[in-house]
Amino acid sequence: MAWLLLVLSGCMETAWAISLERSEGFSKPVPSVLFAITLALSMIGLGLALREIPIGTGYAVWVGIGAVGTALIGMIWLGDPANLPRIVCLVLIIAGVVGLKLFH
Repeated sequence: MAWLLLVLSGCMETAWAISLERSEGFSKPVPSVLFAITLALSMIGLGLALREIPIGTGYAVWVGIGAVGTALIGMIWLGDPANLPRIVCLVLIIAGVVGLKLFH
């Protein structure tokens, strides 16, 4: 259950990062509110998951999921560059997250 919560919290990290960008410096109310909600959910989920998962592993996995998710959304929907070196780097982050789970 802790791992599922950690993955969902990582997804919420992606959501708050995208919402933060879309809020344009908190000048748009809907993305600003969405940012606050997803930030809170992400932090609460991370905190609960860390009851059972060591901090180093949990935080690295949470950040990895959020970073990869945010980068992928940026590349797919927001016009960020999607080139081979960037994709290879994202694959390496995913490999690290999987490795942390496997060797937990």
